[in-house]
This record gives sequence, structure tokens and C-alpha cells, in this order.
Amino acid sequence: MIEIIRPADIEKRSFEIITEILGDRKLNPENELVIKRVIHTTADFDYADNLVFSDHAVSRGIEALRKGCDIVTDTQMAKAGINKTILEGLNGQVHCFMSDEDVALEAGQRGITRAAVSMEKAARLDRPCIFAVGNAPTALVALKELISNGLVKPELIIGVPVGFVNVVESKELIMECNVPYIVARGRKGGSNVAAAICNAMLYQIRR
Repeated sequence: MIEIIRPADIEKRSFEIITEILGDRKLNPENELVIKRVIHTTADFDYADNLVFSDHAVSRGIEALRKGCDIVTDTQMAKAGINKTILEGLNGQVHCFMSDEDVALEAGQRGITRAAVSMEKAARLDRPCIFAVGNAPTALVALKELISNGLVKPELIIGVPVGFVNVVESKELIMECNVPYIVARGRKGGSNVAAAICNAMLYQIRR
């Protein structure tokens, strides 16, 4: 039977269904809304197990957003999906340097990916930043190196690239960086997941 639901109630009903399907599964209350937002975005309940959080990563992310930090992404898709109205109301903005001419030129000259160069460019921002990586493992590898060299200290790293080459390994690297992280262990992830995690934190501020 098709449920007759008003457009304004569709998201609410979706979250009710997610809760019903999770059943007796106990989620950490701090992480619950992030996990459910990712499931809502992907319809994939594996994220209830795959998402890994450092201690109080969500609380730290929300605190940083409240203070006006920026978000750096590795795709225009993730940038488009993040709720900029809420973020800008907190004096933050979203950056994606992947399409910048200087990034493309430098990547070509050095023989490395634009994602790596874009993380280096982001590290030069004179702003506290959350890094939300949903596509490029090389962005996470570059962040690991930048952190190790003391060139950047992210407020939070959202490490959720999707794919096969160096995806699993790059996520594990981020979990060794001694910075707050939210990681989707394994091969799953994507720009939509990165944006969903950012929005899950922003929506908690808006409430």
C-alpha cells in the first residue's frame, strides 16, 4: 500500500522508518543523528556499523561550526550538497579548490592529483576548517602529511571517500592522525555522504 504523506512530512516519516528498521539497535546518542542522516541519504544501513567516530567528534564538529569555522571539500558535488544558508549564518563558508586553475597547473607540473594540491591550498587558509573528503583518497593522504608536518590542524576530518584504490588504507591513516575524525571504514562513502555528515551537524545547530 502506498502511504499518503504530505510533502512536508516525507523526511520525518523517512526517519521514523529508519528508526523502525534499526529496531533494538543502540546507537551512541551523540552520533545517532549523523548515522541516521547518512542512512537517509544512502538507504544503506551498513553505515550503522561502518561509520567510526573519534571521541566526541560530533560535539567538536558542532562546536567548531558554531564558532564560524569553514568547510573544505574535495568535490563540487559535496560543496553543492552542504547547507550553506545555515553555515553562512554562522559566519562560515564552503571551499572546493579542485577546479582552480592554479591547482590544476601545479598538479600537472608535480605529477600528483589535484585533490592533494587542493588540500595543500586549503592548509594555507587563515581559518579554522573542517575537511570533508568524499571522493579522493589522495586528499586524505595529503592531509596526513600536512598534519604530520605541522602545516594544518583540522577541527575535524570527515573521511568518507568511495572506491577501490587506496580507499581503505587512506581512511585508516586518518584514524592515526590525532585529530577528531568521522570515517566510513571500508570502500563505501561518497560526496553525498560527506555532505550528509556536515548537514547532520548543521541541522543540530539550527534546531
